[in-house]
Amino acid sequence: MTHIMTPADRLRALLATGDLITMPCCFDALSAKLIEQEGFALTFMSGFATSAARIGAPDLGLMSYGEVLDQARNITDAISIPLIGDGDTGYGNAMNVRRTVTGFAKAGCAAVMIEDQLAPKRCGHTKGKEVVGRDEAFDRIRAAVDAREAGADILILARTDARHQHGLSEAIDRAAKFKELGADILFVEAPKTVDEMRTLCAELPGPKMANIVEGGETPDLSPAELKEIGYQIAAYPLSLMAAAMKAMVETLQTMKAGQPRDDKLMNWADLRNRIGFDEYYEESERYASSRRDG
Repeated sequence: MTHIMTPADRLRALLATGDLITMPCCFDALSAKLIEQEGFALTFMSGFATSAARIGAPDLGLMSYGEVLDQARNITDAISIPLIGDGDTGYGNAMNVRRTVTGFAKAGCAAVMIEDQLAPKRCGHTKGKEVVGRDEAFDRIRAAVDAREAGADILILARTDARHQHGLSEAIDRAAKFKELGADILFVEAPKTVDEMRTLCAELPGPKMANIVEGGETPDLSPAELKEIGYQIAAYPLSLMAAAMKAMVETLQTMKAGQPRDDKLMNWADLRNRIGFDEYYEESERYASSRRDG
C-alpha cells in the first residue's frame, strides 16, 4: 500500500535536505495560492497579516482561536504545499495549548507555532511585549509536544520573545529547553545584530527559523547569509501584505484622481487563471450538467 505523505511528512522532508527554505508568509487562501504558484515549497500563516486581512485590526491578540483555525482551514484547502500555523500563546492554559495543537493538525497544518508571550500577545517587532515565566513557557511546549505524541500529526515550532525583556542569554536558555522538551523547530524572535544571530544559531540544536520583517529589528540578510549563519527557514511575514497594501492604496489614489490604472493591474486572463477559473472550467467539462457556453 502506497504511503501518502501528510503535510507534516512533507515539512520533515524539506527540513531533512538541510537547505535554507525561503518562506513567504500568507494571510488568506489567495495569497497562499500565489506563493505556491511561484514555486515556493513552504508558507506560514502570519498572525500579523491575517489579523489585518481578516478583521482589519492589529496583531494584538484580538483574533480568537476559532477565527484563526477557520483561516488555516481555508488556506490548507487551497494549497498542496505545507502550511505552518500561528498558534500564538495557545489561547489559554496548557490544556488549551493541547487543543490548539490538535485543532491545527486536524485543519491540515504541517506545523504550529507556540510562543511564550504573556497573553494577549503582540507582534514580535512592536512595543509592549512581555513573556510568561519559565515554568509556564515550558508547560506550553510540554503540552504541545504531548498533543503531538498523542497522535496529532504536526511539528512544533517553539518561539521565545524573551530577548526583548530579558536578553539574548535567557532567550537561548528557553529555546534550548524547548528543544529538550521535544520541539521540532526553534524560533528566537527579534535578535538585533548579526552577532546575536550567529550566537543563537551556534548554541541551539536543530532547525532554526529567522523572521525577517522589513524595517524591523532583525537584520535583513540575504538567504545565502542566513544559511551560512545557521538558519534553515527564512520567514517573510509582511512582504506580501505590505506589497498588496501599497498596490491597493496606489490604485485607489489613481482611481480617485480619475486617471488610467491599467498599468497597475494584473491582466484579466492572468487574474482568472491564478484564481482558478481555467482549471475549474477544464475539470467541469467532465460533467455535462456543469457545462456552460461562453
